[in-house]
Amino acid sequence: MTPHSLLSSDPAPHQAHLRIMATSDLHAHIHPYDYFSDQPSGTLGLARIAPLIAALRAGSPNTLLVDNGDLLQGSSLGDFIAEVRGLPEGGLHPMIAAMNALRFDAATLGNHEFNYGLDFLLRSIGTAGFPFVCANAVLKLGRTPGNDVPLIPPFVLLDRQITDGAGRPHPIRIGVIGLLPPQIITWDANHLRDRLRTRDMVQSARHHVPRMRKAGADLVLALCHSGIGPLRPKPGAQNAATAVAALPGIDALILGHSHLVFPSPDFTAQAEADLARGLLCGKPAVMPGRFGSHLGLVDLLLDRTQDGWRVADAGARAVVPPQAETAASRAICATVADDHAATLRHIRRRIGRTAVPLNSFFAMLPGNAALRVVAQAQRDHVAKALRATAHADLPVLSAVSPFKMGGRGGPDFYTDIAAGDLAIRNMADLYVFPNLIRAMAITGADLAQWLERSCALFNRLTPGSPDQPLINPAMPPTEFDVIEGLTWAVDLAQPARYAADGQMTDAGASRISDLRYQGQPVHPQDRFIIATNSYRASGGSPFPGAADSHIIFSENLTNRDVLRRYVADRGTVAPEAHPDWKFLPMPCTTALFQTAARAALHLGGLRDLNVEHVGPGPAGYSSFRLHL
Repeated sequence: MTPHSLLSSDPAPHQAHLRIMATSDLHAHIHPYDYFSDQPSGTLGLARIAPLIAALRAGSPNTLLVDNGDLLQGSSLGDFIAEVRGLPEGGLHPMIAAMNALRFDAATLGNHEFNYGLDFLLRSIGTAGFPFVCANAVLKLGRTPGNDVPLIPPFVLLDRQITDGAGRPHPIRIGVIGLLPPQIITWDANHLRDRLRTRDMVQSARHHVPRMRKAGADLVLALCHSGIGPLRPKPGAQNAATAVAALPGIDALILGHSHLVFPSPDFTAQAEADLARGLLCGKPAVMPGRFGSHLGLVDLLLDRTQDGWRVADAGARAVVPPQAETAASRAICATVADDHAATLRHIRRRIGRTAVPLNSFFAMLPGNAALRVVAQAQRDHVAKALRATAHADLPVLSAVSPFKMGGRGGPDFYTDIAAGDLAIRNMADLYVFPNLIRAMAITGADLAQWLERSCALFNRLTPGSPDQPLINPAMPPTEFDVIEGLTWAVDLAQPARYAADGQMTDAGASRISDLRYQGQPVHPQDRFIIATNSYRASGGSPFPGAADSHIIFSENLTNRDVLRRYVADRGTVAPEAHPDWKFLPMPCTTALFQTAARAALHLGGLRDLNVEHVGPGPAGYSSFRLHL
């Protein structure tokens, strides 16, 4: 059964109904398969969307299919193609092969397209049977966006035939523009430095949309790989979709990047959103989740006028595809069957063992073994690399954060590795992103502020009050770092010094106390080396002390490979669960947090913590109570 139209009426003879179907943030998920757990999944993959696309095309005379970016990276398949098998000139990337088979009409780039380097990106999209567009990532900046030297075309004009309400065909020209977060040149500085420049999304769209109209575009569709933020963002904002929607000349938008669903109750407080109709600043807009969880659907009722086609009515929503396998889904799987099989053979290679379970169910609490083994691998690698250098006498620390801790990924998005054999797939499960190993010189003062920034993950708690929410949902878990080699305490009765986005909000606030290295107090002027990743070291998110200028060691080796070598060298890893940090006691105070239901099976592994399972929580999670 196909989703019904969101329009208030059927098209009259002088009107036409156009349905725009959209994917976003697929992250190299094609098969309905979870490579991390090495088992089928009914909740992800481009193939599971294929039957819905086929049904919508069969039931609608006028359709368009587009993708909004972040399609090359994010699964073991994507890593295997980029890092192991490689993509020779003219070779067909499996994501592109699947999209060609589904007859996509256009696509834009997301920030993760650049994770494997510019050359790999261009080879991958070079075999697409549809145009890629991006207006604000350019090879050279000009005086205005129109004078920029583009990486790929900023927009495309699609000339199509559209059938009106009386069944008669007419020409229509649809302009499609692509936009992405300008922060890519920071996030992937190791690949893009001196090769790429970026502009503000709003600035680029404001310049190019009138050009598209002047070139005869009846409609303008913005593929905006950006989240929904304020109406008037700061220049260069990462989440600028609201401001883009407010620009004149844009008729509809596909959003993404933040892995959320729009329209949905997540945006109840967004003043510019009409959740009933799927409008943002009065324009139809849709954000279709992540990994193929949803298909975005925009319905446009178009009036045919002397000046071309104009939008008379519109609506948008995100649709959950049915889980039933069909000929359409099997056909997409068959298109990339060899790549899928090769990926499985690769990720199942055994490299070592773990003596203890490694999971991220309680990664926000002290003593997490999964974080510790990654931190120890980084620390060991950097310490060996710095022998016989000018930095050999400085203590080496290691900063790590949890990559899979539910949140926008849902209640199944956790690392869960049983004690026993470790395979290649487990390395990807523990370290999701293809970051590169880095080390920086850092002071004791920076370390204290680094930890203050990290503990913005926690809400301020009122002493003596029961069941207060522990976690600040606005802060991604990837911004919560713990530092191997130090011990410290966190006082949740104090306000956070930093906001979720890393900006200082209370210069007088301090939650971190008793910061020590090998039992001795850490003083502001003390000097250390901290092992981390290329994203953090290049200032991909604001952390005190993290900057290109502080990097003293870099290597073209991923953190995941550092971890793999560490496990292989030792044969068996057994990270201690002994907490290196703690919450200060708060008598008669409890806090609630949500994690996966199966976390209840691992409560016995928590050291020096009083945590109990409360029961089912919201959205498929389970609730747990922390006694402080």
